[in-house]
Amino acid sequence: MAVQHIKRGKPEAERAEDDARVRATVEGILADIAAGGDGAVRALAQRFDGYAPPSFRLTPSEIEAAMHKVSARDMEDIRFAQTQIRRFAEAQRASMTDIEIETEPGVILGHRNIPVRSVGCYVPGGKFPMVASAHMSVLTASVAGVPRIIASAPPVAGAPHPAIVAAMHLGGAHEIYVLGGVQAVGAMALGTETIEPVHMLVGPGNAFVAEAKRQLYGRVGIDLFAGPTETMVIADETVDAELCATDLLGQAEHGYNSPACLITNSRRLAEGTLAEIARLLAILPTAETAAASWRDYGEVILCDTHEEMLAVANDLAFEHVQVMTDRDDWYLEGMHSYGALFLGPRTNVANGDKVIGTNHTLPTRRAGRYTGGLWVGKFLKTHSYQRIETDAAAARIGAYGSRLCMLEGFVGHAEQCNIRVRRYGGRNVAFGAAAE
Repeated sequence: MAVQHIKRGKPEAERAEDDARVRATVEGILADIAAGGDGAVRALAQRFDGYAPPSFRLTPSEIEAAMHKVSARDMEDIRFAQTQIRRFAEAQRASMTDIEIETEPGVILGHRNIPVRSVGCYVPGGKFPMVASAHMSVLTASVAGVPRIIASAPPVAGAPHPAIVAAMHLGGAHEIYVLGGVQAVGAMALGTETIEPVHMLVGPGNAFVAEAKRQLYGRVGIDLFAGPTETMVIADETVDAELCATDLLGQAEHGYNSPACLITNSRRLAEGTLAEIARLLAILPTAETAAASWRDYGEVILCDTHEEMLAVANDLAFEHVQVMTDRDDWYLEGMHSYGALFLGPRTNVANGDKVIGTNHTLPTRRAGRYTGGLWVGKFLKTHSYQRIETDAAAARIGAYGSRLCMLEGFVGHAEQCNIRVRRYGGRNVAFGAAAE
C-alpha cells in the first residue's frame, strides 16, 4: 500500500490566492507608513483597532498601573514561565563562545558574538492575547544582551492587556507600545517621528504581520518567515484517538488557517481520530475556529511503515511535530526538517508554547528545511577578525595571497599582499611574491 491521504485540506491554488490578497494589502499599508509616519500609524490604529491615544508608548506609571491589574496567581505563573525560558536561553547563550586560535605561527583568527543593537518584538493580541510570546521574544533578546528592546502588542478591549504588559516589562523591554498589526511592525521597522527604527523584527503574528515582516526583510533583519501555526502528530497504536484528536485541535484553534496533520501507520487510529475530532468539535468552546481550520487545512495520512512516516514528516517539515510511538528516540535521530519536536505522550505542544522553556517562535511553511526557530543565538551576530603578529607570517601569507589574487586577475588585490611581502619579507622578495 502506498501513502494514502485519508483526509486532505484546501488545494494549494486556493491557498495561493489568499496569500496574494494579503500581499497586496500589506504593501499598501507599509507604503502609507513610510510616507505618512506617525499620522499614518495613528489612522491605521484607529481604523483597525479603534484605538488612538495621545501616545502609543506606555509611560512607567502606565506600565505599573497595568501590572497592578494582574492577579497574584497570574503574576506567579508568568514569573514561573519566564524562569524556565530564561534558564534554557542562558544555557544556550553559554554554549556560544567567542574563539581565538593561532592557525599558523603569528596568524591569529577569531570571532566574537555581538548582540544586535535594537530589536522590535511583536506580541499578537487579536483573537487571543499571546502573553507567552512576550517571554519568547523580549526575554530571549534580553538574555542575549540586546541593548534596546522595544515591544508592541495591540489593545484588547480598547486598552493595554495587563498580562502582556507585565510579561514585556518583566522580560526586559525598554519601550512598550500598545499598537497592533502591520502598523506596529511597520512603525518599528521603518521608524516614525516618535519611534526610532530597529535593526531586527521578531515575534509571531497573523498572516498580515507575517507578510509585513517578509516585505520588510532586508531593510531590517527578521527571526524567520512565519506563517500560520502548524501541528503534526506522528502516532502508532501505542496511543489512542482521543489523545491524537485533542493535540490536533489544540493547535487548530489558533486561527482559521492553521494546518493540522496526523501521520499514522494504523487505519484504526486514523479513523478513530476523525471520529474523535467530530465529537470534540461539538463541545470545544473554540470550535468555530478549530472546525474551519480542520475542514480547510486538516490532513490524515496513512502509511505502511515507520520509515514512510518519517519520510513524509521530513518532507512536510511542520512547525510542531508531536511523536507518540514505540520508537520516539528513533524519530528524534531521523527527523531533520521541523520546528520543534515533542516526544512521548506525556509531552504536548501547549507546554512548549507557554511554559516548558523552549522557544515557541518556530519555522512554518516548510522553512524547517533550512532554519530552526527563534533562540538566543538569533539575536547574536558572529563577527570574525584576524591579526598577523609577525613579519614572517605577513610575508608567508602575503605570498600565497598574491598568487591567488593573480589567479583570479585581481592585480590591485595582489598588490595589497605584495606591499606586505616587500615591507616585512626582506629585501630579496620580488613583486608578485613568488617566494613562499
